[in-house]
Amino acid sequence: MNLSDMITAVDLHACGEPGRVILGGVRDVPGATMYAKMQHLRAHGDDLRLRMLREPRGYPAANCNLILPPTIAGADAGFVIMEQVEYPPMSGSNTICVATALAETGMVPTREGVNRLRLEAPAGLIEVEVEMRAGKAVRVTFENVPAFAVHLDVPVEVRELGTVKVDVAWGGMFYVIAAAEPLGLRIEPGQARALVRAGEMIKAATQEQYPVRHPENDDITGPTIAQLSAAPTRAGSDWANTVIVSTGKLDWTRPETWTGTLDRSPCGTGTCAKMATLHARGELSLGRDFVHAGILGTTFTGRLVRETQVGPYPAVVPTISGQAWITGFAQYVLDPTDPFPQGYTVGDLWTGN
Repeated sequence: MNLSDMITAVDLHACGEPGRVILGGVRDVPGATMYAKMQHLRAHGDDLRLRMLREPRGYPAANCNLILPPTIAGADAGFVIMEQVEYPPMSGSNTICVATALAETGMVPTREGVNRLRLEAPAGLIEVEVEMRAGKAVRVTFENVPAFAVHLDVPVEVRELGTVKVDVAWGGMFYVIAAAEPLGLRIEPGQARALVRAGEMIKAATQEQYPVRHPENDDITGPTIAQLSAAPTRAGSDWANTVIVSTGKLDWTRPETWTGTLDRSPCGTGTCAKMATLHARGELSLGRDFVHAGILGTTFTGRLVRETQVGPYPAVVPTISGQAWITGFAQYVLDPTDPFPQGYTVGDLWTGN
């Protein structure tokens, strides 16, 4: 065999959402901060993301995380998040997968009970608690970056759908959030295709009509992702939701591009954005558990722990709790004669590319 670029990874899912974690085989990336390392990968090393997330090593719903040495003193590890069309500054399900992989493989020392880790994401330092029982991470709780609402109940004109009332909020990514019921949709797997189509169309229209920029980082714009919300159907949950992750750029002139994939989990950053909008309306107080159900019926539990300010926006600091499960260990290689070193997409699964 003549193989190169051997990458060692752990495959996991957080409440259903896949989150591959690269533990070895990639050298450190230039950059004085984790955000700068993310920018370097985006500009000069995007072949890694393409190779790991596209076929034959990946698939549309896949996510990947690269473990790197932290740049912040006292942090246990750094990580860069890679998704199908972007490098998010923060992701809840991926953070849960990263913490679980580090704890269960022994890359960070743990003991029985609650362990405190400090992980450096591109969005900043994330304080994490990992509860271990018999070597298994049974609960991961992290304090996210401050979340805030930018727009509440603004009308967006969406082709085919008409006027749609939306919220735009930051929870680690910029979300546009709309109610599913007025669109004739339910948050259930059988409606996945219709949910994806509506979410992608609403996101594209909102990007045109209500573009946003993070007040502390001009490089972060949006909204880049859509969330559809509904009344809960699962006992014990407060809201149901699904988040639509793009697999390509929507082209209004080509209806076949109006698709993406659904986040299989309740979505951590999406939950934070939703909580920020509820708090801004006076509907969610500090210190109260907020149980958010995803498309599979699994749940994350959020909580707003304090108020703060981000630029001109009143903000809240949220925590998210959830669990991940390891599904496999793998070594990914590149044969120098492979005709698809950066993977490929085919329209039966990857509509939109």
